[in-house]
Amino acid sequence: MSDQPAVSLNNLRSPPGARYAVIASRWNGAIVDTLVAGARDAFAAHGVTGALDVLRVPGAWELPVLARRLAAGGGYAAIVALGCVIRGQTRHYEHVADQCAAGLMRVALDTGVPVMNGVLAVEHEADARARAGGARGNKGADVALAAIEIAALLGGLPA
Repeated sequence: MSDQPAVSLNNLRSPPGARYAVIASRWNGAIVDTLVAGARDAFAAHGVTGALDVLRVPGAWELPVLARRLAAGGGYAAIVALGCVIRGQTRHYEHVADQCAAGLMRVALDTGVPVMNGVLAVEHEADARARAGGARGNKGADVALAAIEIAALLGGLPA
């Protein structure tokens, strides 16, 4: 295979017929809602309008289970997982953030459906706000663009 040219975000388009899912936690809802809005906007700006499903789960812990069910159904070119885990006084943070990330990767590898990890794992709420539409951009938009790019790349490879 030859080297692929760098993808320009200006001409990034979803493959014809591709459908995407955004799965988002309700925990830390104000932050996650901003991530979802960023993802929706990025998908729309790159040609994905009616081919987007948004589903909610209670928290980041439940994201891999829903991702697995959706990936197994075979109807999605990529799945975008969004959530926010903020460090607290206990080790709960490590358990949730680490196992959510591991679960999402496992779903992608087991099913072959790309699962983009847009779950923020941050020290403080201010860090989350900076990554959800603040000074550091919007991670929801970033992973939506990654989902379109990987769907286009995989769609162009031989079966």
